[in-house]
Amino acid sequence: MASLHVDVVSAEESIFSGEATFVALPGEVGELGILPGHTPLISRIRPGTVKIKLADGTENNIFVAGGILEVQPNIVTVLTDTAIRGEDLDEAKALEARKKAEEALQKATTNEDIAVVQAELEMLAAQAAAARRLNHLKRR
Repeated sequence: MASLHVDVVSAEESIFSGEATFVALPGEVGELGILPGHTPLISRIRPGTVKIKLADGTENNIFVAGGILEVQPNIVTVLTDTAIRGEDLDEAKALEARKKAEEALQKATTNEDIAVVQAELEMLAAQAAAARRLNHLKRR
């Protein structure tokens, strides 16, 4: 079976490096699906889940807070500031952080502060949704 090499790298560490048969992730204008032999592509990605299907049929899920995607015919590279392995996602923590960010938004006075907090709220909402979805899949 054809495969492609996938690297997911955060500012702090390499989160995943290995062979996969399929990768799906949230592109800037919609969901992207990448198979071996994909046309070269560079795109920004939105906060959400990178789904990596391995040759044995298992799936790795990694939450990313946005970033950059580079695709070569048999190589996928995801660069992101923040990446969290699916099993490490905690919906309660994400919701608590979102509550604090909403309070900070109420206190923000400049357009710059408001924009920063709104971006953080978007990322935390995506993180909580990813945690909720992954927890739902585990319970099946």
